[in-house]
Amino acid sequence: MTTPQTMPDLIAASKAEAKISEDQILALRAELNGQAESKAQAEDLRAAYLALEAAAVDSFTLFEARMQHHFKRGPFSRKLKSALMEAGHTDLADRLHKYYLAINVLKHGTGASYRELLNTRTHTFRVKPAESGASQEENAPSSLIDIEVPGFFEGLADTLLEAHRFLEKR
Repeated sequence: MTTPQTMPDLIAASKAEAKISEDQILALRAELNGQAESKAQAEDLRAAYLALEAAAVDSFTLFEARMQHHFKRGPFSRKLKSALMEAGHTDLADRLHKYYLAINVLKHGTGASYRELLNTRTHTFRVKPAESGASQEENAPSSLIDIEVPGFFEGLADTLLEAHRFLEKR
């Protein structure tokens, strides 16, 4: 089997990977049906969440790496947001920026991106408050962003594809 080479093919492959994790999460949630989860179910659910988060982080990171050549130097996402704003694509710039922040939080935890997201309205994912005094594991990056919101990955993929089309037409 060959590895997809175009950005749209890579995003489609990521969507298929994410769909598997989303289906696992839905099946486990249905299986629980409001009952307390066993240790094995909790581990399976956590693994499915982590796989979904990894697919999101990998997709955004790959997008940045593949599209970086459109800008000379500097922070790719900031330059892309500015280019989108200048071209009048404010909605796409806003969505891309929110996903950028969410991916940064998933990668790095609390920090500037997390603080900015706390003051940002979005229906694509939920930002969870960090527990003060909690252990580092309890405030792990994956515990700060809830990407179980329906359509999270679909929205991410669509946003990346729109940004890709914008960059390729520039």
